[in-house]
Amino acid sequence: MDLERRQDQRVPERKGQKRKLEEEIVIGDEQQQQQREISSSSSSVPSSDARQALLCEVSAQVNILNIAFSWFEGDRAAAKRATHVLAELAKNEEVVNWIVEGGAVPALVKHLQAPPPTSEADGNSKPFEHEVEKGSAFALGLLAVKPEHQQLIVDNGALLHLVNLLKRHRDGNVSRAVNSVIRRAADAITNLAHENSSIKTRVRMEGGIPPLVELLEFTDTKVQRAAAGALRTLAFKNDENKNQIVECNALPTLILMLRSEDAAIHYEAVGVIGNLVHSSPNIKKEVLAAGALQPVIGLLSSCCSESQREAALLLGQFAATDSDCKVHIVQRGAVRPLIEMLQSSDVQLREMSAFALGRLAQDMHNQAGIAHSGGLVPLLKLLDSKNGSLQHNAAFALYGLADNEDNVSDFIRVGGVQKLQDGEFIVQATKDCVAKTLKRLEEKIHGRVLSHLLYLMRIAEKSVQRRVSLALAHLCSPDDQRTIFIDNGGLDLLLGLLGSTNPKQQLDGAVALYKLANKAMTLSPVDAAPPSPTPQVYLGEQYVNSATLSDVTFLVEGRRFYAHRICLLASSDAFRAMFDGGYREKDARDIEIPNIRWEVFELMMRFIYTGSVDVTLDIAQDLLRAADQYLLEGLKRLCEYTIAQDISLENVASMYELSEAFHAIPLRHTCILFILEQYDKLSARPGHSHLIQRIVPEIHEYFSKALTKPNPHKLRL
Repeated sequence: MDLERRQDQRVPERKGQKRKLEEEIVIGDEQQQQQREISSSSSSVPSSDARQALLCEVSAQVNILNIAFSWFEGDRAAAKRATHVLAELAKNEEVVNWIVEGGAVPALVKHLQAPPPTSEADGNSKPFEHEVEKGSAFALGLLAVKPEHQQLIVDNGALLHLVNLLKRHRDGNVSRAVNSVIRRAADAITNLAHENSSIKTRVRMEGGIPPLVELLEFTDTKVQRAAAGALRTLAFKNDENKNQIVECNALPTLILMLRSEDAAIHYEAVGVIGNLVHSSPNIKKEVLAAGALQPVIGLLSSCCSESQREAALLLGQFAATDSDCKVHIVQRGAVRPLIEMLQSSDVQLREMSAFALGRLAQDMHNQAGIAHSGGLVPLLKLLDSKNGSLQHNAAFALYGLADNEDNVSDFIRVGGVQKLQDGEFIVQATKDCVAKTLKRLEEKIHGRVLSHLLYLMRIAEKSVQRRVSLALAHLCSPDDQRTIFIDNGGLDLLLGLLGSTNPKQQLDGAVALYKLANKAMTLSPVDAAPPSPTPQVYLGEQYVNSATLSDVTFLVEGRRFYAHRICLLASSDAFRAMFDGGYREKDARDIEIPNIRWEVFELMMRFIYTGSVDVTLDIAQDLLRAADQYLLEGLKRLCEYTIAQDISLENVASMYELSEAFHAIPLRHTCILFILEQYDKLSARPGHSHLIQRIVPEIHEYFSKALTKPNPHKLRL
C-alpha cells in the first residue's frame, strides 16, 4: 500500500500556510490615528462610497511613492508612511485587488531598492535607511497572499531586489533595521513562491537560495526563522531547489536548529528537512548521515504540536524504504512518544503519529514492540474517527501489527477483530486494508497462537472469553471448530451472548453463530432440491392412478384412486404397516383416506410411483403434512426445500412451528440459520425474545451435531 504516494492528498503542504506578516515599526501619535482610521475603513468589504474613498487613498499613496524616490528626509518620511498605509490596507484580503488595480505593485517594487546617491552637498546622511525598503517588502508580501498577484509582482522585478535585500548585512552594518528588512524580504519571497513552481525556480535563478542558507546562521532568531520558512517553501516539490539547498551546505545548520529551545526555530527547521526529504531518497540518506535522526525523535516530545507533527511525518518518511532505519528509529526511543501522540486532542498529531507507526510496523520486531508498548488500543480507537486520512493511517498501522504472531492474541483479547468488523470506513482503500488485516489474522489462527487463544478462552475473565470465541468463529479453520467450540466451550460462550440482555452482544453472538454454521456446511441452501434418501425402483408415470393391474383403491374426497400394493409396500414403513400388519386396511379392496385433499394425495402418489414431483408453494405445507403422516422422507425433503425458499421476516416464526409440528429437521435448521442471519432486523419485531428462547436449545443441538462430525455434510435448505 503506497502511503508515500498518497501523502500529498492526506497531509497539508509543510509550508502550506503563508507567513503572517506583522508590522513592528514604531510610529508617532498622528500616524497611529491614521492607522486606526485605515484599519477601520478596510476591516470589511467596503460599500460603494467607501470603495471610492479607498481607491483615492491608494492612488494618493502610489503617487507619493512615485515622486518621493530620493534621500531627502521629507521624501523618505513620506515614502515610509505610504508603504505603511498600503500595508495596513493590504491586511484585509478583500481590498487587495483594489490596491493592485491602483498601481501599487510597481511603486512598491521601486522602493525595494535604495534611492540614487545624493550630491556631495548632502553628505552621507541616509534618513530612514532600510525602513522604506522594509515597508515595501512587507506590503508586497501581503499582496502576494493572493496567488493571482504573485506573477505580477515578479514580472515587475521584485525578486532581484528582494534577493539583494537578503544581503544587506554583508557590509557589516548590523542593526535592528537591517534585521527587519532582511526578514521582510525573506517573508515576501515565501509568499511569492507559495504553491507557484515557476516562481520557486525564478528565485533560484535570481540567486536567492545561497543567501537564504547563509541567513540560517544569522544571530537574530527571527531572521533565522524567516530564512528557514523561505527555504521550506522553495524546497517543496522542486528537485533543483532541493539539490542547491543541500549543495549550499544547509543540512548541518538545519540539524543544529532542530535542537533549538525556540519552538519557532525547530518547527521551521524540521519543515525544511521534511520538504527536502520528500520523494528524494538520496537527500534522505544525506540527512540521516548528517545526524538528523535523534534530534527529530527528540521533537516528538516538544511542547510545540506543529514540530511534533512534522517530526512524526518526517520519521514516517525516514522509515519508508530503509529497513535498518525502521529499527534504528524504534531503538532510539520513538515508539512511546508516538503512541502518546495517538491520544492527543490534535487530530493532525494523531494522524501523523499513526502514519509514522504504520511505516515502522513494516518490521517484524517493531510490530511486537509497538503492540507491547501499548499502541494497539489507541490505534483501534482511531478507527472511529470521521477523518478519512486519520482512519486510514490507523488501519494501515494495524495491518502491520497483525503480521506478527505475537500480536494476534492481544489483537483479539482487546476486541480488535470486532472493531475491524463493525467499523464504518470512509474510503475504499481503508476498507480494503481492513479486509486484508482480517485475512492476515485468519491465516495465523493455528499452532501456538490458537493454543494461547484457547487458554484465554478457558481462564480469562468472561469479557475476554467472549471476545476470543467471537473472533474464532469468524477466523478459525473448519478443521479446528470442534476443538474450539465443543471441546473448549466456545459454543456455550456464543450461546451465552445470544441469551444476553445486551442487544449488541446478542447481535454479535448471532452473527458469529451464522458464520460458524456457514463454515460447517458444504452444501449451499439453494444449490439443488434433495434426492430421495432411500434408492428404490419405481413403477413409472404410466401406472399413476391406473386401473391396470391395480389391486387396491383409495377413496379421496369421494373419488377413486387406483394403486398397486407392491409399489406402496416399497415406498414407506407406513404403507408396509398398513398392508402387512394387523390393520383393517390389510385385506380391504377400497381404503378411505380422510383429511387429505385430492390434489395433495395425487401428488403424494405420483412421488411414490416416480420418485420426483414438482412441489409448488401453494400446496407444499399440505403435502408436507401428508408426507410426514405416511413417512415419505424424500417427499418431505422436497416440501421442506420449497417452503424454505419462502421464509421471510414475517413468517419465520410460523415456519419454525411448522417444522416442529411435522418433524422437519432440515426446515427447522434453515429457520434457525435465517434467524441468525437476519437477527438485526428480527430484533425489532414483537415476539423476538420469546422466539430466541425457544430456539437456543435447538441451536445447541444443531451445532453439537454439525461440529462433531469428522467431515460435516449438513444440508441447509
